[in-house]
Parts: sequence; C-alpha cells; structure tokens
Amino acid sequence: MIKLKTDEQIGLMATSGRVTGRILHDLAELARPGVSTRDIDRFVEEAILAADMIPTFKGYGGFPASACVSVNEELVHGIPSEARRLQTGDIVSVDIGATYKGWVSDAARTYPVGEVSETAARIIEAAKDSFFEGLKYCRAGSRLSDVSHAIQACVEAAGFSVVLDYVGHGVGREMHEDPQVKNYGEPGKGPILAKGMALAIEPMLNEGVSGVKTLGDGWTVVTEDGKLASHYENTVIITDGAPLIITLDERDR
Repeated sequence: MIKLKTDEQIGLMATSGRVTGRILHDLAELARPGVSTRDIDRFVEEAILAADMIPTFKGYGGFPASACVSVNEELVHGIPSEARRLQTGDIVSVDIGATYKGWVSDAARTYPVGEVSETAARIIEAAKDSFFEGLKYCRAGSRLSDVSHAIQACVEAAGFSVVLDYVGHGVGREMHEDPQVKNYGEPGKGPILAKGMALAIEPMLNEGVSGVKTLGDGWTVVTEDGKLASHYENTVIITDGAPLIITLDERDR
C-alpha cells in the first residue's frame, strides 16, 4: 500500500534529507586516490551521528556499515573495507540513508576518482541525467511508469544498459515502502502519482550488458561482464506543483 505523507512528516524527512544531501556533496572531495572505502563509511557515519540522526543502513538486513560503497564494476551494496583503497581512474558509488525522528531519507551519487576515462565520465553523467529526465514526470496526475520510461530512454540513448534486477522504491518510516520505482517500462502504466508520495528514484546502469550477480559476501552486486556500473539517487516528494528533491544539497542545484 502506498502511504501518503503529511506536510509535517515531509518536513521531518526534509530535515533528514538536508543532512544526506550535504554529506553526499562533501564526499566528492573525499573520493580521491589512496582513500579507503572504510574511510568513506566512517565519514558518513560520523556526519550522520553528529546531526543527531541514525545511519539507516547500519544493521539493515544485517548490513555491517553506514554506507554502501561500490567501486567500478560494483553496482550497489559494496561493503566498506580498510583494505580497498581508491585509485586514480576508479569510479565509486556511495549510497546512504539517515533517519530523523523515525523518518528516512535515501540517496546516492557516483564520483570520479582523479582523472577517469571518457566512458567512466559519461556513465556517471548518464545516471544523473536519467534521474532528471524521470523527474520531469514526477507530477501529480502522471503515471509512475512515465518516470520509469523517461529514465530508460535517457540511459539507452547514452549507449548504456538499464539494470532490471534492482529498482527504486517508496520511502518514509521504512527505507523500502511501496511502490517499486522501476528504471524501465512502457509509459502510462502503474499508480497515478499523488501529492504526499515520497519516492527514492535511483537509476542504476551498466556500461555493457544489463545483467548483474551477487558476490559471495551476500551483498556486493557486480556487473556480469565486469564492466562499469553507475548509480544516482534522490528522495523525491510529489507535491501540488513541481517535485521536491529533499536530498539534493543547495550547492548542487
């Protein structure tokens, strides 16, 4: 069941979202050669706790960290490690959530580490661009699959593949609520968007084939062909007018 949020509840989510957005903005500077993925996780956790919030991911389903940190062919759910150090040319996706007074915000970015290849730069940009293409349809009265279709069209026009096995979702008191927000599909289908819906919209795309697999750690999802993957996510609120992105830092607008 899709749970519509009140203005008060949206305000609490937005407070959380501002912290999430600020952390993701600041991580762009930390994502540099020599930094470990555990360093990134530590930065995220300390920043969330300093804001008197709870790291949503830590312990969720048994996940051992406050941030999912995924490098190169790792799509999502990478477990941070002191041993895994970023190198020039890598791309790194960081997915985080903060909970404030029981209300969750969820967002992700993919960052270049130093100078990266043209393909790496393009796949990072395509993930972001496809989110904003989908955002154009985040209006009350649109169908949810209008968002999905716009994301898919943008990803494929850029020459990349949409991941089919993982999707976005509703968000609120729980990190994962109804509805599922696919990054693919025909327009004009699914629920009608309404004021008060809160959606974690998160294009996930691969350089090569769309297939993915989970590693032996039970968490880390990688591309089947070992090529690059990219991820971009924001928590979006449907309003009477333009959608509200609560996890995008003002400096990134």
